[in-house]
Amino acid sequence: MAHPYHHALSSVKKWGGTVDDFLAVHTWFDASKEITADFRHRALRHHAEGIFMAETIFGPTLTLSTGRIIPTRWVGEQHVKEDLGFIPSFADWVKAIRPEPWMGRAEKLEALVDPHIASLVAEGT
Repeated sequence: MAHPYHHALSSVKKWGGTVDDFLAVHTWFDASKEITADFRHRALRHHAEGIFMAETIFGPTLTLSTGRIIPTRWVGEQHVKEDLGFIPSFADWVKAIRPEPWMGRAEKLEALVDPHIASLVAEGT
């Protein structure tokens, strides 16, 4: 797996500036390695919605040390493409997750907390 530093070097090669201009964005994409230190960490942020989330966190543009302004989205797209070869949707990741029984809820929360629904369940309607 590429280190955020190497992604940042790639950004410098592409748009100029310094590693420090890009490191925070690339580190954010890979911070999910704290959760699981293998390729599965990418399911959290390496997709189209994750790229837009980075834009929300870091702003719509980055101003490089050279004064050049580039869209934050470009940096996110670069990161994801370098890791995966394309930009998947979150739905692409979800389709690849094998459902397990514990992932669904056995009880209906509504019946436990809403007196109106609880009375309907008790009556059998």
